[in-house]
Amino acid sequence: MQAVMIDQYGGPDELHMATLPQPEIAADEVLVAVAATSINPIDWKARQGLLKGMYDWTFPVVLGWDLSGTIVKVGAQVHDFQIGDEVFARPDIYADGRRGTYAEFAAVKEDKLAHKPAALSFEQAAALPLAGLTAYQVIHDRLKVQAGEKVLIQAGAGGVGLNAIQIAKALGAEVTTTASTSHHDLLRSIGADHIIDYHQTKITDVLHDYDAVFDTINAIDDGIAVLKPTGRLVTIDGAPTEAQKAQGPDVSGWWLLPNGRELAILGDMVVQGKLRVIIDQIFPFTTAGLREAHRYSENSHSAGKLVINVDPRKNAK
Repeated sequence: MQAVMIDQYGGPDELHMATLPQPEIAADEVLVAVAATSINPIDWKARQGLLKGMYDWTFPVVLGWDLSGTIVKVGAQVHDFQIGDEVFARPDIYADGRRGTYAEFAAVKEDKLAHKPAALSFEQAAALPLAGLTAYQVIHDRLKVQAGEKVLIQAGAGGVGLNAIQIAKALGAEVTTTASTSHHDLLRSIGADHIIDYHQTKITDVLHDYDAVFDTINAIDDGIAVLKPTGRLVTIDGAPTEAQKAQGPDVSGWWLLPNGRELAILGDMVVQGKLRVIIDQIFPFTTAGLREAHRYSENSHSAGKLVINVDPRKNAK
């Protein structure tokens, strides 16, 4: 199979196309012919070597942790999926570093899979797993947002932020977010009640008594400052210090847990019109395409997901 990999840590030019064997699947896994994948900040952080403390990979490494596609092989212990099923997933991060989704085929454990709703294109489905699950698990599972609560979501135009705003609104919250002025119309269109241009205004000058804060930019102190004494804060970009945890509010960090059941919930939300999948740009599955997508993600403030079209035949349907 063709895969885009890196042979050492570094810049986007380290990404290159090569031929690898198809992954062998375990009894609880399926093999997916990948139709599309997407770019997340973890991809280029991993490429730079910033995850070495968590994952001690041996090169070459295939990055990528979103996929949509069609099952072509099933393990003996797989019960709820079969060959030909169209699926999407955020697969596990495998210890060998060679099973990322920048590839024509990927192995996925059954409990990480969800059936792709027919109403979603492969490209839409590939844009949803990592960012959508992160948003859902923080807003629904960790912050436990309730109707009528005031919620601040930092960096609303990012992939996670766009999903988090819509999930919080579906739960009945009053949502405030931060973003550049150029993204305000988009954020209003998906339900944001209040938008702060962080270039012009500090949130600590205008916000107070918030029930919950979703920190995606490692601005934990600012988030704590706008909370009620009984408020909750979860960060996905940084580790709260003991001093921050001791300031009164419920402060914690979170790392996504791949979960096929929750991914199916997100797919249903899209079908029901409660969640829009917002794609900023689609890139080809080539060395140049992956390099360009990484540069775009790393250096720009895009609004929406960056998708890689791995199988143009499927995505043309």
